[in-house]
Amino acid sequence: MSMETADLVVVGLGPAGSCAAAEAAEAGARVIAIEARAAAGTPVQCAEFVPALLEQEVPSLGFVAVQSIARMLNYVEAAPPDETAPFPGYMIDRGRFDRLLAERAAALGADCRYGRRVAGVDADDVLHATDGAAFRAGAIIGADGPRSRIGGASGRVNSALVETRQITVALHRRHDATDIFLRAAYPGGYGWLFPKGRLANIGLGLASHARAGLRPLLTALHAELVAAGRVGAAVRGLTGGAIPVGGRLPAVRRIGGVPALLAGDAAGLANPVTGAGIASAVQSGTLAGAAAASWLGGNPAALDAYEEELADTFDAALHRARARRAGLLAAYPGQPTADALRAGWVGYPQYWAATAPARMEKAA
Repeated sequence: MSMETADLVVVGLGPAGSCAAAEAAEAGARVIAIEARAAAGTPVQCAEFVPALLEQEVPSLGFVAVQSIARMLNYVEAAPPDETAPFPGYMIDRGRFDRLLAERAAALGADCRYGRRVAGVDADDVLHATDGAAFRAGAIIGADGPRSRIGGASGRVNSALVETRQITVALHRRHDATDIFLRAAYPGGYGWLFPKGRLANIGLGLASHARAGLRPLLTALHAELVAAGRVGAAVRGLTGGAIPVGGRLPAVRRIGGVPALLAGDAAGLANPVTGAGIASAVQSGTLAGAAAASWLGGNPAALDAYEEELADTFDAALHRARARRAGLLAAYPGQPTADALRAGWVGYPQYWAATAPARMEKAA
């Protein structure tokens, strides 16, 4: 067994991991980042919409933007759409976006390794890869998605998930809105059409217990849009994946004697209603990398400060989304009304009504 050492090992080179690796490397830490995929950004498992405010975190966002988004159209059952405007954002090339961030991490000094999957972390604080490689570090950042091996090794598991399926098809007419389909037939999720230049991503998310309905329901939604003359019948791409919808997990715990920080979907930071997670991955990854580097540099308060920063940044929005999601799911096995569907979606003022104060678990 070969053993390598580093100040910090980052697991995952999606947006959270790449931002963490870049931040820590720029601060002077010796960083090894490992990624299970053969290259950053492939395969794409994302609807590819980001809010315009993400430009503040990623100034080079324009290099990967395919088109701008001005508004959101919300289709509740068979009713005409309700418009939410302005709703500024971009449809991006997610593969290029992930590669851009990973290349920046490498340029700043992170040693990025691809095609290496984490097998586990043993009692001697050694992180093992499935190819036989082993790593020992002063700290670990888990940015390896909703089923994080690092989270699992430290007892932090995203137990509530939405399963998604998405196809890419030709778009017959240019469109400047994200289309959202809210239906009682979609428990714990929603359907979408996101325009991407001459193409469109059509997808569906459902609570994990309803995942058997993903394929037939998405096929039916696609057929509706074909019949309306909006998209082509030929499927040009297929993807899918899980999204955590249970809210934030404790961000910092130890695996043996080594602190392990979680970021992005591994930390449960995706919005439990919309599933949006790219912006929170960038933000949390950047904060995690800075916190790890600061702690490694001798600041004992850095890890607690990371936990507190995540709470301040994300907990209020996550609490509201969890409450709205729970309200909708409580209507099953019956059917939520159209008013209930509207109250559970971010495009309506009912969603933003006051909720009880958040009570999040404190990190152990």
